[in-house]
Amino acid sequence: MTRAPHALFKRSLLFCLLAVVAQSATAQTATRPAPVPAPSATNATVTTAPVDHTIPDDPAVNEMLTAYSPKVRALDEVIGKLKGDLRKGGVGAGSLGNFVTDGIRARASVKLGTPVLLAVTNNGGLRKNAISEGELKLRDVFELLPFENALVAFDLSGAQVIELLRVMMSHSDAQSGARVTYRVNPEKRPEFESAKFIVKGAEKAIDPAGRYTVICIDYLLNVTGGDYAAVLKQAKNIRPLGITIRAAITDYVKAETAAGREIKSSLDGRYVFDRAASGGAEEPRQ
Repeated sequence: MTRAPHALFKRSLLFCLLAVVAQSATAQTATRPAPVPAPSATNATVTTAPVDHTIPDDPAVNEMLTAYSPKVRALDEVIGKLKGDLRKGGVGAGSLGNFVTDGIRARASVKLGTPVLLAVTNNGGLRKNAISEGELKLRDVFELLPFENALVAFDLSGAQVIELLRVMMSHSDAQSGARVTYRVNPEKRPEFESAKFIVKGAEKAIDPAGRYTVICIDYLLNVTGGDYAAVLKQAKNIRPLGITIRAAITDYVKAETAAGREIKSSLDGRYVFDRAASGGAEEPRQ
């Protein structure tokens, strides 16, 4: 790893500051006549120095990097094996969205000691567009989920669950635990039609009057405006699980690996496209 010398760092910082000042001045002169420059007599000289091995490392910078090196190396730990690429895109955030919400639901079920029927998370929180087949490293999980979002369990009525899935579909967000039938509107955006839970591979109707435990991240639960807030402010029996989404996915991959199972790229039919209700439009890419 090349370490930035102290003198070079200070010089680079000075250049950055000069660039910001110059950009600000350019923006200001674009909106008003340029002033007449005052006469000046400037005698300046510029010296240059090659940036090479002759410039010594700054011990303070070396010490800082040394403290972080073990943490950086730890990110290369192989925690599992991925069969097929995981990709984000389209309805439900693609196979990457399926992977994350499946992992959330599995680890939440372990935490709560009872099966969880539904997990939801937002597309925008998945900050990596693809993970390639092969070794799955801790670095992949950190790049995918860089935020400290924590998992939260709460209860909704069946009617509220259906509304939550409607919101999820309108944002092309991700879910695990339901089979959702949808159409696309004239603007080619997905719209919710109906949903059922998938329990041990079989469909189960969502009872509007029933009460169900749902898992999502605290970010969605705490949003103060918008359609998610309109649904989730009705949540009851809210209980934080004491684990971040990143830690949950890491634990999920490790548990699957310990059980001898590979992580698979899966588009498993949890979204069913209604072509007739979509005016014959093509199914959106998942």
